Amino acid sequence: MVEDLRVNQQIRAREVRLIDQEGEQIGIKSIDEAMRAAEEKGMDLVEVAPQANPPVCRIMDYGKYKYEQAKKEKEAKKNQNVMNVKEVQMGVKIDDHDFDVKLKQARRFLKNKDKVKVRLKFRGREMMHQEIGHELMERLIEGTEDLGSVESGPNMEGRNMMMFITPDSDK
Repeated sequence: MVEDLRVNQQIRAREVRLIDQEGEQIGIKSIDEAMRAAEEKGMDLVEVAPQANPPVCRIMDYGKYKYEQAKKEKEAKKNQNVMNVKEVQMGVKIDDHDFDVKLKQARRFLKNKDKVKVRLKFRGREMMHQEIGHELMERLIEGTEDLGSVESGPNMEGRNMMMFITPDSDK
């Protein structure tokens, strides 16, 4: 968001360091002289560094300045890469075809540059056969290694085995 600067009558200092619209330093002037100089040029007096002693004020078109700042922020937001976490869940007794569907789903998420959280649920006595879960996770890693890399390998959290796969960045 564009931070609000003090403009014209909002400036409280008695004297200010004045800078004209080309960026040239004019010097330390009283607030009245600075306001007159800005009015003569048909511009605004904007306090750009209130913490300085005396505060630094610049003669500029404030409306145009705010517009340019908003435009820059919008452009920066557009170039920002937002990564979502998508989840793929499966059980230990998953059939080959069902596994292929889950693999396809994970590949689609990675192609869309989303991070994939794989959750393998263990129910009842399945907890005694965690090696089956590790084999399923290894199969999934092999099926997605061309699109992403494992961020955190398969590890147990209660009755679930979890793993995160991050998409490869476009370098």
